[in-house]
Amino acid sequence: MTYCVGLLMKDGFVLAADTRTNAGLDNIATFRKLHNWSQPGKRVFALATSGNLATTQAVVSLLTEGTLSLRKRGAVDNLFNAKTMFQAAQIVGRAVRDVQKSDDSQLFQSEDTFSASFLFAGQIGAEPPRMFQIYSAGNFIEATADTPFLQIGEHKYGKPILDRVSDQNMRLGEAAKLVLLSFDSTIRSNLSVGMPIDLLVYEKDMLKLERIRRIERDDPYFRKLSTDWGKALRQAFGAIDEFDI
Repeated sequence: MTYCVGLLMKDGFVLAADTRTNAGLDNIATFRKLHNWSQPGKRVFALATSGNLATTQAVVSLLTEGTLSLRKRGAVDNLFNAKTMFQAAQIVGRAVRDVQKSDDSQLFQSEDTFSASFLFAGQIGAEPPRMFQIYSAGNFIEATADTPFLQIGEHKYGKPILDRVSDQNMRLGEAAKLVLLSFDSTIRSNLSVGMPIDLLVYEKDMLKLERIRRIERDDPYFRKLSTDWGKALRQAFGAIDEFDI
């Protein structure tokens, strides 16, 4: 399993994914699940993946081959010639469906075999940044002002703080802090989610990807954030009146 979260702010977006995959307690490995494509000055895209690794890697490969094909032969229907983020999300959705159709139908006798979901964010030209959650069927929903965050994977442990704190008017640094606190809660409560964390921060209208960072277990900021958050929670708990029994 995995955990991915995205926050869409007025000033840009933050997207993060863990790197742990496991097929049983004795088969744990690290794979990158945060991917990106860009044409500097024109468009940027980021994709976080969760679920069956063979499926998600095939989808990423299809999208990458599409962008390479455009550079070589002017091919159509790929991320680099989509006119809007909505069209780009449709292209990702079609890639998901194409992977499903290309595999032997016997593989899909179990509903969990093709279990995969995606967070897709980016900006094209002057259009504002947008973010989508794309399901295994290829359909999707979009982040809004009412719900500026999207999650996939083991989301239940990291959701409470997002529900209480997230706000589209947050600064990007605040949003990144919130995302990492959500990860801290998830990693503490679920062994199937683990370090390192890949984090991408995008500032609106930059149209290039410069802030991509891998956060390892011994990262000074993440360790301090985790320690300080634990102390703050204990202090807040102590400051609340006890229940009168």
